[in-house]
Amino acid sequence: MDMKELSMLMQQNGIVGAGGAGFPTYAKLNENAETIILNCAECEPLLRLHRQLLEKYAQEIVDTFHLIGEAVGAKEVIIGIKKAYTRTIEALNSVIGAYPEVRLGLLDEVYPAGDEVVLIYEVTGKVVRPGGLPIECGVAVFNVETVYNVYRAINQQTPVMDKLVSVVAEVEHPVTVRVPIGTSIEETVRLAGAATTPNPVYFIGGPMMGFIGSGSQPVTKTTNAVLVLPESHYIIQRKRQKVSIDLKRAAACCCQCSMCTDLCPRNRLGHPIEPHLFMRAATCKDVQKPDIFVNTFFCSSCGLCEMYSCFQGLSPRTLMAEYKAGLRSHGLKPPAVVPKPVGEEREYRKVPMERLMARLDLTKYNREAPLDESAVPVHRVKIMLSQHIGAPASPIVKQGDTVAAGQMIAEPAKGLSVGIHASIDGVVKEVSEKYVIIETQEGRAGK
Repeated sequence: MDMKELSMLMQQNGIVGAGGAGFPTYAKLNENAETIILNCAECEPLLRLHRQLLEKYAQEIVDTFHLIGEAVGAKEVIIGIKKAYTRTIEALNSVIGAYPEVRLGLLDEVYPAGDEVVLIYEVTGKVVRPGGLPIECGVAVFNVETVYNVYRAINQQTPVMDKLVSVVAEVEHPVTVRVPIGTSIEETVRLAGAATTPNPVYFIGGPMMGFIGSGSQPVTKTTNAVLVLPESHYIIQRKRQKVSIDLKRAAACCCQCSMCTDLCPRNRLGHPIEPHLFMRAATCKDVQKPDIFVNTFFCSSCGLCEMYSCFQGLSPRTLMAEYKAGLRSHGLKPPAVVPKPVGEEREYRKVPMERLMARLDLTKYNREAPLDESAVPVHRVKIMLSQHIGAPASPIVKQGDTVAAGQMIAEPAKGLSVGIHASIDGVVKEVSEKYVIIETQEGRAGK
């Protein structure tokens, strides 16, 4: 399969990054990619689905990743995986012998090992320039579930119409389930049994970079996990703080200890992001050195500075995100910057996952969440037309149409876009510029 054919297949089957921002995968195919990396770092605490999926489908995923490498002409194919994932490593070692260009890139159990800039440095020694893309240094990074979706598209003619989601924390039976795209969060959580806390809060994504959601919102192509947490939990309280209060607290409390900068993963790779200087300049309204504000563009929002490093409980990440959004709204773009050399001290400033979980009060939730791919009967889905970076897909169905699971209901728009597919058999109940609602006969009867 050549790169053009593979690219068209990915776009038509709606394949995007299955974690993070959902970058359309076809756009990552590039003949300049000398190295491709499969990201199985499971970046955030409590997440398990990538190692579980790779362990179960090692042959299928490695074979598909080898095919992607051939299509782009990559000289090196690396699977970035933490040393602690012993069962997955055993499964990989049993199959990679047939692929001479494939090797394992073993990682420490630290956060954020799954950040692609950090991952690239760990397994290749290359530093992506501040604000740059991995392809600039000849690298492309792919998510484990994304590659499995490519396998399904090629071998089973199955587009992306479902999603693996880990449901963990305050539930009876933590589990990783496969649900149709558009299933409500509340319905997904029920698959893990009853909540074990009154008035549970649904935290969507990992505890460091996720957000507080609602039970009615739908699962999308980038929904990796749902943490069911009590309202009083540390993470929930931090997320509910107001930015205006955060700024006042920073003005009153920041002692310029520089711990936030010392442990910043991007700063340790030579990127000019210095949270402690930003906190001082922002709280004092000191604009003598505007680069301090402009350099917020280089923050990856990993959250270490505010969730781990700062013993005052301040919020550098949140405040920098506000400033970064303001700069973008006024048309500013990241400047071209050359990173500084990586210092030896970086090795001693990595944050162990075990200590991070303890700091976040998550250790008690660090339990198995077995992979269960049993079919889930869902009678109503709300499928968003924008589930990825780029232009939303354009709906090609209308209210009252009968659709089958896997049928394209929105075609790729001009520009960066992918197709969107029905995730269940049913009748289109509603179509808007933002979503399509589909109901089965059972769902309509229930209404």
